[in-house]
Amino acid sequence: MADKVKVLVVGLGNMGASHASAYHRSEGFEIVGIMSRSIKSNTKIPAELAGYPLYEDFDLALRETRPDAVSINSWPNTHAEYALKAIAANCHVFMEKPLATNIEDAEKVVAAARAKNRKLVLGYILRVHPSWIKFIEVGKTLGKPLVMRLNLNQQSSGSAWHWHKNLIDSLIPIVDCGVHYVDVMCQLTGAKPVRVHGIGAKLWAEADKQNYGHLHVTFDDGSVGWYEAGWGPMMSETAYFVKDVVGPKGAVSIVAGQQASSAAELAEVSNSADIDRHTKTDALKIHYAAVDGDKNFKKPDEIVSMEDEPGHQELCDREQAFFLRAISEDLDLTEQMDAAVNSLRIVLAAEQSIELGRTVELA
Repeated sequence: MADKVKVLVVGLGNMGASHASAYHRSEGFEIVGIMSRSIKSNTKIPAELAGYPLYEDFDLALRETRPDAVSINSWPNTHAEYALKAIAANCHVFMEKPLATNIEDAEKVVAAARAKNRKLVLGYILRVHPSWIKFIEVGKTLGKPLVMRLNLNQQSSGSAWHWHKNLIDSLIPIVDCGVHYVDVMCQLTGAKPVRVHGIGAKLWAEADKQNYGHLHVTFDDGSVGWYEAGWGPMMSETAYFVKDVVGPKGAVSIVAGQQASSAAELAEVSNSADIDRHTKTDALKIHYAAVDGDKNFKKPDEIVSMEDEPGHQELCDREQAFFLRAISEDLDLTEQMDAAVNSLRIVLAAEQSIELGRTVELA
């Protein structure tokens, strides 16, 4: 593609600013505008993004900038509305997860993209993360069934206090972040989810919804997995980052922050609200279950260093490089779009399970 892809950036929070930076530095994109409902009155514009046209109305921004693509990084309850309008205007769409706040709207967005032959790329950042790609690759060698244990709890203070509270206005934590980790479970098993159970609690008086949740998924190959997420000033930072997979042949675990040897180092690695820590791995620990005649392990555990892994901004750069490829090379995104709907269906079933007080069977 000779011409640059003209992109309208929507939302300039943690993820929006990172994606905007990626477009700003990319030779394949040209930012034609940045839109946020309070961008002119209550948003600090990063220095590298100063000078781009600013909008507080999405329809006006779409009409005036006439972009080739729209990058949607706003609150989850706006995702489907903005995506449908962008696709109707013949724009390709990059969208931060989740697709929508309900499955009906998610399916409408995917159907619209297919009907208009527009590219729809979802911000499933772990899909471009080399450490997580390796984690899944090793997990697939462990036999079946698999037991998958994943969590990401975040302690809220300062700017994270407001960020988490506003997110909960749209979605509970196990839905908002859960799509990432349920998607990992689905990649690991390659199996169909058949039932979901969720539990939750409201510990944060200022938040509109439950700020803690735990979901359990059973797959048709016998694999099981759980995901836990809690946000708020009361959340513990003990065992807030658990990522491992166990199978008949052994286990693989993401090891993060285990090198801390002082109070200062521990404070740094246990900053659970730090967005850079959410994808940090440090190392993979692979355990082999095979034993010899004396029932001792045949092979010692293996530590695979990930110290040179990409940081958060580089991962966002990789996502936007993939978005550009999808547009310029006309990539088939069927699997990714279907996976996004599937992971959303699972986490929404967990939310329904909490409300009903029982397990939800998936059709």
